[in-house]
Amino acid sequence: MVGEISRATLAASGHWYFVLKDEGAAIDCAMFKGRAQYLDFKPENGLRVEVRARVTVYEARGAYQLAVEQMRHAGLGALFEAFEKLKARLGKEGLFEPARKRSLPAFARAIGVVTSPAAAALHDILTTLARRAPMIPVILYPTAVQGEGAAAQVARAIETANARGECDVLLVARGGGSLEDLWAFNEEVVARAIFECTLPIISGILTCKSSVVTPPDAGITVSATLVGAPPSAPPAKRKTVNASLLPSGDKARNPMSRRSAIRRISCSLPVSRSRTTILEITPGRLLFVA
Repeated sequence: MVGEISRATLAASGHWYFVLKDEGAAIDCAMFKGRAQYLDFKPENGLRVEVRARVTVYEARGAYQLAVEQMRHAGLGALFEAFEKLKARLGKEGLFEPARKRSLPAFARAIGVVTSPAAAALHDILTTLARRAPMIPVILYPTAVQGEGAAAQVARAIETANARGECDVLLVARGGGSLEDLWAFNEEVVARAIFECTLPIISGILTCKSSVVTPPDAGITVSATLVGAPPSAPPAKRKTVNASLLPSGDKARNPMSRRSAIRRISCSLPVSRSRTTILEITPGRLLFVA
């Protein structure tokens, strides 16, 4: 059934009680704690939902009510249908052919990341790289990862990375979320941007079973938590932006010495300094923000 929640109440027992209504009818509903504990959202007044329920009788009042077993936001069925149609259409065009996978480079001079600067996924990526390959520079191509216009921003960030050629491998990433949260990565514009990109792409979309960027148009899919994911991208050669290139000791406390060292490092990369901000997020750890 589909309807709008009204008079939602959470009892001390953990049971939810509410009225499900539409333009012409309303019925009392109960979602008991054993079922409600699996909800990934809070039932709120005015929320339109789809429910799977059993018709029961509340004997104390002799009234019919629905015992709700499952509940989700209304429209998810339509989203899944749209996703499957888009995936089938792009598949017929050959966008997901395994032969189109791009091989990862033997040694990465720099890794590009397409994600939000505020994303927890970015922290996970930087933490992992700092532990496993601290010598590799990271270039961030910032974008929104959900909400209106996010898909177009993600596509533009991928196109920018491809056009500027500053990195050898590109990671398109965000953390987990609901299908609606991840929907930007189901848009055709993102799939086509990945298809047109000549860089090898690693897809790091968590909870990614329903995302068009995770089939074979992306080179590798990382579906585990990024901090613990196996190192898909190969390590860089040690001569590339090693922390030892930055000054230490007394020189480390001299801002001019560190600025000069960072300038030397940036000159060794195919990065246009006029368009790239270089942040030293920890001593010896650089993040290039495109």
